[in-house]
Amino acid sequence: MDRRQQKTRAAIFQAFGSLLAEQSYSHITVQEIIDRANVGRTTFYAHFETKDELLKALCENLFGHIISSAKDCTHTHGLYSDGSAPESIFCHLLQHLQENDNNVLGLLSCESSEIFLRYFKDSLSDLIQSQFVIQNRHTNKDLPDDFLVNHISGSFVEMVLWWIKGRMKQTPEELDRYFRAVIEPIL
Repeated sequence: MDRRQQKTRAAIFQAFGSLLAEQSYSHITVQEIIDRANVGRTTFYAHFETKDELLKALCENLFGHIISSAKDCTHTHGLYSDGSAPESIFCHLLQHLQENDNNVLGLLSCESSEIFLRYFKDSLSDLIQSQFVIQNRHTNKDLPDDFLVNHISGSFVEMVLWWIKGRMKQTPEELDRYFRAVIEPIL
């Protein structure tokens, strides 16, 4: 994708994100998106066939970046200038959420949040499956993997919502400690 296409795509994502902060997903029209992004209808459809496809791409972009950043602790966004990257992938993930790139926290708590929460949970499920359930499971081996992945990812999403509603008073390190205290005994 060339620079011009990247800028157009970014403008569409930005317009869509700002509209989502103002109204529910179901009420947003493609016309509103293209007006806010200042692109033509043909340009929009050259990038996305439907509004649903735009939503999916936005979620993959947001959550894919956060999840891949959490997996790759060398990708720190300057978070660890003192050189102390966290041991826990959950803490690293929370730190990326705290940075609030592309208003991800607003999207997780907006009127259309159920859509984003579902994508977030799905993205987390892959991470949890590969990083914890397969590799670090020492107890409860009789429980199905998909049950554990669903339970852990759902718990993490609910914790993030609790954190957002509480105005993020806890540090990512504190939340990580709370979460691991609950999750580690089942693994």
